[in-house]
Amino acid sequence: MSTKPLKILVLVCSTRPGALGPAIGQWLVDTLMPRAAELGAELVPVALADLGLPFLDEEEHPSSGVYRHEHTRRWSALVDAADGFVAVTPEYNYGMPATLKNALDYLSREWAWKPIGFVSYGNTSAGTRSVQHAKQVVSTLRLVPLGATVAIRIADATEHGRVRPTAPLGAAAVRVLDELVRLAHALRPMREPAATGALPGPLPGSYTRRLHPDDAAAVTVLQRCCWVEEAIANGTLDLPALHESPEQVRGWLATWHTTGLWLDGRLLGMVRTRRIDTDWHVGRLAVVPDLRGHGLGRWLLNTAETAAEPDCRRIVLFTGAASHGNLDLYRGAGYQPVPSTGTDGTIQLAKAAPPTTAPASTTTTIIAAGY
Repeated sequence: MSTKPLKILVLVCSTRPGALGPAIGQWLVDTLMPRAAELGAELVPVALADLGLPFLDEEEHPSSGVYRHEHTRRWSALVDAADGFVAVTPEYNYGMPATLKNALDYLSREWAWKPIGFVSYGNTSAGTRSVQHAKQVVSTLRLVPLGATVAIRIADATEHGRVRPTAPLGAAAVRVLDELVRLAHALRPMREPAATGALPGPLPGSYTRRLHPDDAAAVTVLQRCCWVEEAIANGTLDLPALHESPEQVRGWLATWHTTGLWLDGRLLGMVRTRRIDTDWHVGRLAVVPDLRGHGLGRWLLNTAETAAEPDCRRIVLFTGAASHGNLDLYRGAGYQPVPSTGTDGTIQLAKAAPPTTAPASTTTTIIAAGY
């Protein structure tokens, strides 16, 4: 799971002058702020009244993502950056306010696979019919509505235009946030490919993207799974990948270009590359133990090789002298042993970079485990 904080938009939906919505929105944010900090979530209040969205005025369909107007582009950026939403909505004539429906209709892809909770308010029904109406719409946009809600009956829970805080009301709000955060984490694999510009991977449903420091936890787990067998095969525990802390992993993720292969939120494999002088270095090629033998290591290795910069000539790998599976993979990919002065029990292998590259000298380093 990524350690990147979740961004939750608290949408105050009523735009009527003197509406109760802003006061309820403020109560909600104040009530949830301590719990949000514990859960690693950032609450961002957004009043639809401040967005300046006219009735939908884009010529192209929202699914096209082609927006002519600046107000649409601003709204798109806000929603796109969010991981989930809480809509603070009144009930107008058995339904949600037109302002909320309009704001939803402006966008398409930006909403997909994100959770949305509701804090409703009203008289007889406490706004619950507004929520039922909204759920039909948000589900069509592939938003995922929560089961937990907060329903505020104005006569019982407000006084002089403000929410009268009570323990049950606060507890209900926290339940909404807890469910929202859990669902936002669970849905992250569904929305990540579109959000990150990921590319298709070799397995059905898999994808690749660049790994960042926020992925350090997943990388740490992958390394420790993969390099245990390397340690056993080579008779040493003195392998950096076995001992690096998440903070140390964060450090090198910031300097290496590391490609991760993902499926349903699980990091299946990775390989890192960077250029040093005129050499192309490749490192930490790894595939989870239960998927070895499916060609993923060769696929990741090819990904690393084709990323070599044009004036690099060689690609050089290092692996353990007793890592026979790794050696078979590299020799099968055209690598040959080269003289090395290393005394750490590793073997250096090299091959020419792809012929499209210009003459130069490249060294690629792979500390590899699990293919």
